[in-house]
Amino acid sequence: MTTTAEPPPIKDTDIVRLAQTCAPLPSYLLSPDSHSLLISFLSSRSFSSSPSLAVSEYALSLLSLISTSAHTPSLCTLLSSLLLSYTHIFTSLRIPHDPNSLKTLQFFNTLLDYVPVTDLPQVVDSILSYLPLIVDSDDTQIIDLLPRCLNLIRNSQEIERDGDFVSSVIDRILACNWSKGLLVKMVSLVRDIPFLDKVRGREFLEKVFAGMARVDLQDLPSLVYQLLVLASKGFSKREVIEGIVMFFGSKMGSKASSIVRQVEGTVLLHANFAVKQDPSLGQEVVGLVRSDLRAFNHFAVAILFSVSRVRRFGDSSLGILKTTLLTTYRDYKFAKDCKWLTDDLKEEYLRNVKVVEKATLRAVDESNYGREHIVPSIVQFAFVLLELVEGANSKELCNSDGLLGIEDLGIQMLKTLFAVHDMARNEIIEQCKFRILSLKPEQSIAIIRLLGNLIESHPYIMLEHVSRLKELLDYFTFMHVKVASSIVTVISPLIKFSRDLQDYTILVVRKAMFKQEDTIRVAAINAIIDLILAEKQSRRDNLFSLQESSSQASCSQQAEVPCRTGKGLFQELSGLLQRCLYQQAKIKEVVYYGLVKLVLADPSSAGSVFDFLWPHFLRFFGEDVDVRLGISQCVKSETGKVSIEEPLDCLLSCVSWILLLQSHGKTDRPLDSSWACLGFSLSQENEAGRSLSAESLSGAFSKIRKFLRNRNLGDIICPSQDSGSTSVEADRSKSCAIVLSGMIEVILNVIADEWERATDLFKLELEKEIIEFVDLHDSWERDACLSQQSAGIRKGNLRSATNEIHNKIDSGHSKVTQGRIPFLATSSLYQILQMTLKLYNTGSNANAASQNHSQFSSSKTSKCCSKIISFVLNVSLRHITLYAVIGKENPLRTLIYGEIKMLGLPLLRLICLLKSGARSTTHQKKKEAKGKKDVEEQRELLHLALVCLKELLMINMQSPDLTVLLEDMVSVATFDDECQTATRIDDQATRSKELFIVKTLKPLFFELLDLSFSGEVEIVCRMISMIGEKLPCELRKVHGAWALHVCKDKEITNTKVAKSVVTLAISLSLPPNDLSLCRDMATEVLKVIGSEGQEPSKVSDVYPLINESTSIAINSCILHMIEVTIVDMDWAIKKLKMFYSVTQKSTHLRQNGEIAHGLAFEENVNSRAEEVVKILACFVLMSLKDPQAEQLVRLAGRFYKHLAQMSKLRIAPKGCKQVLPTLKFQKLVEITCTQLTAPLYNFVAEMQKSQLENANNRGIINKIKRENKCIPDLIFQIEEYEKYLIQLSKASKVNVLRHAKRSTSRDFKIIDSNSTTREEDAPNNEASHNNSTAVESDSSEDSEDLGENGLETNLSPESAGALAVEDSVSDNEDGDALPNAKRIKRGGIVQDSDDEV
Repeated sequence: MTTTAEPPPIKDTDIVRLAQTCAPLPSYLLSPDSHSLLISFLSSRSFSSSPSLAVSEYALSLLSLISTSAHTPSLCTLLSSLLLSYTHIFTSLRIPHDPNSLKTLQFFNTLLDYVPVTDLPQVVDSILSYLPLIVDSDDTQIIDLLPRCLNLIRNSQEIERDGDFVSSVIDRILACNWSKGLLVKMVSLVRDIPFLDKVRGREFLEKVFAGMARVDLQDLPSLVYQLLVLASKGFSKREVIEGIVMFFGSKMGSKASSIVRQVEGTVLLHANFAVKQDPSLGQEVVGLVRSDLRAFNHFAVAILFSVSRVRRFGDSSLGILKTTLLTTYRDYKFAKDCKWLTDDLKEEYLRNVKVVEKATLRAVDESNYGREHIVPSIVQFAFVLLELVEGANSKELCNSDGLLGIEDLGIQMLKTLFAVHDMARNEIIEQCKFRILSLKPEQSIAIIRLLGNLIESHPYIMLEHVSRLKELLDYFTFMHVKVASSIVTVISPLIKFSRDLQDYTILVVRKAMFKQEDTIRVAAINAIIDLILAEKQSRRDNLFSLQESSSQASCSQQAEVPCRTGKGLFQELSGLLQRCLYQQAKIKEVVYYGLVKLVLADPSSAGSVFDFLWPHFLRFFGEDVDVRLGISQCVKSETGKVSIEEPLDCLLSCVSWILLLQSHGKTDRPLDSSWACLGFSLSQENEAGRSLSAESLSGAFSKIRKFLRNRNLGDIICPSQDSGSTSVEADRSKSCAIVLSGMIEVILNVIADEWERATDLFKLELEKEIIEFVDLHDSWERDACLSQQSAGIRKGNLRSATNEIHNKIDSGHSKVTQGRIPFLATSSLYQILQMTLKLYNTGSNANAASQNHSQFSSSKTSKCCSKIISFVLNVSLRHITLYAVIGKENPLRTLIYGEIKMLGLPLLRLICLLKSGARSTTHQKKKEAKGKKDVEEQRELLHLALVCLKELLMINMQSPDLTVLLEDMVSVATFDDECQTATRIDDQATRSKELFIVKTLKPLFFELLDLSFSGEVEIVCRMISMIGEKLPCELRKVHGAWALHVCKDKEITNTKVAKSVVTLAISLSLPPNDLSLCRDMATEVLKVIGSEGQEPSKVSDVYPLINESTSIAINSCILHMIEVTIVDMDWAIKKLKMFYSVTQKSTHLRQNGEIAHGLAFEENVNSRAEEVVKILACFVLMSLKDPQAEQLVRLAGRFYKHLAQMSKLRIAPKGCKQVLPTLKFQKLVEITCTQLTAPLYNFVAEMQKSQLENANNRGIINKIKRENKCIPDLIFQIEEYEKYLIQLSKASKVNVLRHAKRSTSRDFKIIDSNSTTREEDAPNNEASHNNSTAVESDSSEDSEDLGENGLETNLSPESAGALAVEDSVSDNEDGDALPNAKRIKRGGIVQDSDDEV
């Protein structure tokens, strides 16, 4: 018997050798019986000394054999077992995770299609169980099998509920804890899982961004790029962009290391590349910042700068940055001034501005960390900000809260770039040059200020760009005068480093001096002065630095410090300056004041200045036999026009100021505030500077002072020989009087300075001299027709804030005095005021003592005091109002104005004396004609003094000196009762404001009210309001209650006083009391004016100041308040729109606290709107006259437009959940529909009826044209409001229109005024009533039709606009015919049933 030999046993090496030889498959490989043995070899190899290589070698060999016939069923089973075994070995960590394992898994991945689908869930479960064990990226190799496995399972028909299995797998993945390696791997694999729904996709991203902080920094750029690729495939684009921005802007924002910044720079490059590949990502970036301010951070700014480098998004990216900045600043400004916003919201808007500024500056500061590609965008954006400065008044607003403002933000951005990036410097300077030359002057000033900052901060770097500065100077003669002067001013500090730039600038201004345009020559002389001052300042700085370096030297050594006194640009340019003295008067003025600045900068140059001025001075001054003044030579006449050729008063002012500076420098008395601020002192060199010219000018000034005393105009002015016209000669006399008046003010400035230092005996002589000069000034003013009365100026003719006393000259005269720097210093005005108070008190006592035997002397003294008071008040008013005209950087401001707050105390004392004098004069001479004249004179002076005090408070309102000013004035308060409220105030500034109102202004208010001084009461109310609005809420509320008490207690018939008091009460009342007060007053005005069914009353029982005389004025106050509230609503609706857009999208940025703030804000807006409805409901019942009726219609149209917008915002967009209307909103709708809409139709109809009755009156044509626009617009806005209410009712299933009454007819037919309209009124009304009754039964059906088709049964906006246009065209075509009035035909009114929706 023959025995068959068994085959040799199979070994793992045989499999490896067989795979290497590429021999045919052996039979045992196809036999299922050998599969367990083959799989056991894989497990046994995992325990070898090098398991990675051994397992990989065997697995790859077996896989290569299987791949040759993978479709064979037995091999598919073997492949499945092999995959399960290898997965178990890999997940149990029995082999290292290295390139060998990666190669094996990649081979498995190619053969997954041949693995039985029923076995894949086991593989997936094994992988999912392994996920918590993953540590680094090598551990994630096996996860590459997941997407393919899940796709096979999902597409298979063999597994029941395959979709549920896949969903459970994704849920398990999202539920487990992700290590940093798993997170990175999942991001790279998730794009291979296209069946991931939006909800799980959002959860996936939240998990990714929550774990990104644990990822290594070097892995972040690749991770972000994978996310951007994922987003470009359509995977939650907005969420991806939002997560990246918030991660790097918030979570990584606190890590400010250089490595983090480099990583951010790489991420920005990835974002830029991704946007180039997929522009929709750029749209998402822009949309994210536009939709939610909370996403605005430094990385959002940087990514917008990066995206803007893509040409397609250049404008939109920078545009959204600009819009965001402007919006935050505007919101902050609005919130700061808004009374009804909560403090939390105000703090939020302030915080938003700080966040935006900080984010922008940080993005610029970090621009040198691998993100140089955004530098051009930063430069472009910064210049865009500087261009926005025109008309933006945010700078002074921002300074109080520590904010930069738009201008300083742009300057700071460019300064940072200039300091850090060499490549940006050329572009910045080039852009400065280009924009200065191309922009409007108002916009160019900000660019020039930037240039000055760069020169001041980096002078040596700017020397490299001198050539560009020269190119800019080449356009000097073509620039606006302000721009040209400013450029030289900012460049002048650089001339001490560059002689070439100095010479070139001098050459440019020399050429400009020969131009015909006056403005160019003025700019040139300003430039010359700036160059000289810059050189003096440079020498002074060098002297100080030398003195500091030789601080150990002796006095004799210090005297040898080199200083080239008297040498420099002034001597070099003296010839050019001499030429200026033969130019127009305005150029001479610039020269004279520039010389004063020169002496202030370098006191040693006083002698040179005197030598320069003396020959020119001799042209108009002579002393051969007697003093001769060439006043007539100062005025010239050409072709019948008279102009001032030589401003001799300015020349004399220049000489006097330099003499005063020298006298103050060499005296031993302590310097007052003005001199101390200037740091002026006279050294031995200064004393030596007093040359012969100085002595001559000093003597000439004294002689002119004596000569002008007690002279009249005819003694000084010589008539012209060639004047052929009497009117020309009169004009010459007026112009000469102007010059002489200015010279007197210059002399009075010197006398006042002497009076301050004089002894008591000498003061009497100086007082007499002052009185004589004031009398002379008054007579010359009358000769020049500069005042209407010798005793003062009437209230209606007060001077404007920027014009001098000479603004009443005829138009033919040269206006050289407009906006001129005052001749009298603040200290001189203070001394004259003190002297005036002394004389007034002396005169009052003398009048009382000599009333019986010296009536003539008393009258003379009173007249003298009146002239002095009128003079000093007029000059003080001009002095105060010109304060803002002189720039802060101008040294003359410190010299002339000094401590302007010192005028407050004497002004208030003068007000008290004038008030007492007016009261006594009123009681003593009430019935005499002369007494009435005296009272009127006292009243005019009092009015002028109050105006001065109000203007003084206004210019100090934002100054820290306000507290000192108010404390000084409180010290002379006549109301001595202790203010209990003020004693409990700790803050000194607040306490001073409270005391000034309580102790000074309120008593003054009642005293002036008793005197029936209406204009003066108006000024006091303005001051109370101005100061009261700066007080805290509680104190402001107290003063508002006081004003309300006045309204209830005083029966005021003067319209101005009543309007002022009501305005004060409303402005100081805190919301919501302000609108409640308006509503109460509107109710009382309705009783006084009367309505259709109510007889008017003469006076209100609640508010006596509301009467027949004042009702119209009070109505205007209330309407103004409504208009302000409607403007506030316009801003509020924009904020509500943003709030709704954020909450409806339910982004993950939303927070519960912010939702609460938004809801509270919405309720506040609804409450304000409800109060407006109640106020308007009172107005529509009144019988208003045309102007206020038309204003009411316009306001109502704007209000209904806002109501329509609010209703539209309530309707949820598609895909968002509809929120039920709040009870507050439903109440607002109910009150609007019941109390306002229906009566408003009647009001409009009455307007039309009144118009037809007065169709022949003059001005009715223009009124009809105006109403052709406002009335159709009102009806259209009402219809829009009701349309959105119907849509909201359907969307929310809440019938908000159950109380509405809608008109069914909108007939805008033009009715012929000649037809028998009145005869047809009754039939029409009956038909209308019947129509209303017939339609009311079908109201539900009508409501449905209206809701579906909009304004189907009513007038469409197009037809309303067309009617208005037709009416206007017909008016133009037939101008002689009287156009017919447009009216609204009142049809039926629909009463909606309660169950209508």
